[in-house]
Amino acid sequence: MGEESKLISNAFQTFLKEAPGHAQAWGAMVRSLGAASALDKKTSALAYLAVLSALNMESGIPFHVRTLRDCGASRDEVISAVLIGLPAAGHRVTQVLPAALSAYDSQ
Repeated sequence: MGEESKLISNAFQTFLKEAPGHAQAWGAMVRSLGAASALDKKTSALAYLAVLSALNMESGIPFHVRTLRDCGASRDEVISAVLIGLPAAGHRVTQVLPAALSAYDSQ
């Protein structure tokens, strides 16, 4: 997993290692929801980043921003996805902006 493991929070890595059955069930559910979505991969990933930002789930930001970059999202699209929840969630969304930009800008 190498480089990718640096993007995954310690908590999620522990979940994968210590509860493999639950992790497998979780992964199957995530794949099923993705398959059921009418959104394309990039739009779905932008929406997911917006949700993570609104919930202030900074630990998930690097992995999902890298996914977005791999889908062709621009830096400005990442910024917009993080900040789109500003009216509803308030200033808390700005708390994840540094992590999002760091992940986008890193090689």
